[in-house]
Amino acid sequence: MKQKYDVIVIGAGVVGSAVARELARYKLKIGVLEKNGDVCFEASGRNSAVIHGGFAYDLGTLKAACCVEGCLEFDQLARELDIPFKRTGKVLVGNTEEDYESLKRTIKNGKINGSVGLEMIDEKRLKELVPAVIGKFAMFSPLSGIVDPFQYTIALAENAAMNGVDFYFNNEVIDIHREANGTYHIKTIQNNFNTRWVVNCAGLGSVKISEMLGIHGYRFGGTKGDYIVLDKRVGPLLPMPVYPVPSTTYMGIHVTPTMDGNVTVGPNADYVEDFAYYGVPQRNMDYLAEDASTLWPHIHKSDYISNYSGIQPKWLEGNDAIKDFVIEARDEAPNTINLVGIESPGLTSAVPIARRAVRLLADAERLHPNKDFNPIRKGILRFSEQSDEEKARLIAKNPDYGEIICRCETVTKAEILQAVHNPLGVDTMMSIKYRTRSMMGRCQGGYCQMRIAEIIQEELDLNANEVLYGRSGSNMFTGKVRG
Repeated sequence: MKQKYDVIVIGAGVVGSAVARELARYKLKIGVLEKNGDVCFEASGRNSAVIHGGFAYDLGTLKAACCVEGCLEFDQLARELDIPFKRTGKVLVGNTEEDYESLKRTIKNGKINGSVGLEMIDEKRLKELVPAVIGKFAMFSPLSGIVDPFQYTIALAENAAMNGVDFYFNNEVIDIHREANGTYHIKTIQNNFNTRWVVNCAGLGSVKISEMLGIHGYRFGGTKGDYIVLDKRVGPLLPMPVYPVPSTTYMGIHVTPTMDGNVTVGPNADYVEDFAYYGVPQRNMDYLAEDASTLWPHIHKSDYISNYSGIQPKWLEGNDAIKDFVIEARDEAPNTINLVGIESPGLTSAVPIARRAVRLLADAERLHPNKDFNPIRKGILRFSEQSDEEKARLIAKNPDYGEIICRCETVTKAEILQAVHNPLGVDTMMSIKYRTRSMMGRCQGGYCQMRIAEIIQEELDLNANEVLYGRSGSNMFTGKVRG
């Protein structure tokens, strides 16, 4: 039996989830199809987690317009969605005359784009902002900031779901065809759907979906970036992101504080054709550390606690030039909105991109406002961030707050249980990790991982071999060690 919708969004990353939330402002039946088991298993959760100021993008591009718009409105968005966000500021550090002239051009470009507060600062001011940095001068962007990309993507999706959007995980699209009545039949590995409109937000799979919709000619590449995660011990030495002077196509290897006090180092930028491999070779980590240490000399192997990588989709032309965001409605594919090449600054730009996509739909048919739409979403309260008095009150009300499951990040059983019973109905170990920060501390789950797996198993009535770490096939257990 087909599930019938007014709009199907393909892809539940940060942009797809933002599009779903924007569509929920109108009286529409909306479904979201996601091939993975949660919303941020690919590019949306594998990036530098920076809210960019919009100064680095070519004049007149969607990247520039959406980035500036997204940056300026992010305080309000963070309040609505109850997500961690901080306007730390950001510096682009230089040493040579060539660097100085490049940064002057960046400031000029940024001001035309609409970036706010950009200024050139000398070494004294640079040292006041980031005492541990190495550099002669810098461009300072005061409105740049950092965000938790997992919490942000999850919050957009949860708020959409609260407002009536249906999410279907582990539903990779394998076929789309337009029926005689003008609607679209979408077949996934699990289900069949019928919809009047399709919005392609498939990220790394967007060209594949474009082809299924009858939109041909896009050529795609991927840029894989590796990162090192450093212990919180060095967090106080980095109050804001520190970048080198950017090239015309690459922002360079940088060091970035996280919302939780760690530091990330990276990324490099290797062109890849395999969009499923996320391994980080040792030689790449060595290169990241060596390069970034010329900016910030506090990168030591004793502080490495993890690594990760992300892959960005790159829309390429014949000369391999990287192009702008694509947000389009094409005559050859009626009733579709096609998004291609949504790479950095996609995290910053997600909601502005979503508004533009929905506007294209509204240009084609009249949309009726949903008066019951509620933009407010509350996240899981973090026990570790509460005062001693509030902690005591929480424990008295719910004893599960008194049981610590993750020691490194002080995550309680009450938080784990809220994450297990999340509004999206996802149940992997990574889903719990991204919602609570459990398994993200110094021991990387050495203490808490098995306890969390046991809670998932008990709460959801699963067999042990049904508990997944993340993607399909990542079973935590395959059988008993002892009979």
